[in-house]
Amino acid sequence: MLIVPIIGWLALFGYIVRLINEFAEGRYEGLIKLDFMEDIKLGLMMFLKALPFYIIYAIILYAATYVSETFGNLVSLLLGVFVIPMLAVNFFRKQTVESFFEFDILNVVRDNLGEYIITVLKQYALGIVFLILSIVLVGIPGMFFTNSIFIANMYGRLVEKRTESDL
Repeated sequence: MLIVPIIGWLALFGYIVRLINEFAEGRYEGLIKLDFMEDIKLGLMMFLKALPFYIIYAIILYAATYVSETFGNLVSLLLGVFVIPMLAVNFFRKQTVESFFEFDILNVVRDNLGEYIITVLKQYALGIVFLILSIVLVGIPGMFFTNSIFIANMYGRLVEKRTESDL
C-alpha cells in the first residue's frame, strides 16, 4: 500500500514533462489531457534518468556546504536559479540522461541574461501568486503544472529556433 502515493507522483511528473514540452513548442491552447498510464511510465522513466544528475548535484552541494555553509548556500542559489531550470527543460525536451549534462545550453542564459532574469522573476511571481492561492487549496496543483512554463517558452524560442536555423 505504501507504493500507491508514489504512483500518483510519477503520473504527475510525467504529465508535467508533457506540459512543459507543450509550452516549449509554443502550444498554449489549454491544458493537455491526463493519460494516467502513459504519464506513470513517462514519469518513472524520467525519474530514473534524472537520478545520476541529482546525485551529482547533491554531492556538489554537500561539498560546497562542507567548505562553508555560506558558500554552500550561494552555490545552491546560483545553481537553482541560473543552471538547473534550463538544464531541466532541456532534459524534459530531449528525455535523455546526457541532456542534463549539455552545459552548452547555458550559453542561452548567458547570452540573454536580462530576458532570463525577467523570466525567472515572472516564474517566482507566479509561484507567489499560487502560494497565496494555496491558502484555499486552489494554487497547489497550478504551482506544479506551471513550474517551468516560462523557461520552457524561452527554451523553445531561443534554443530550438537556433537549432532550426543551424540546419
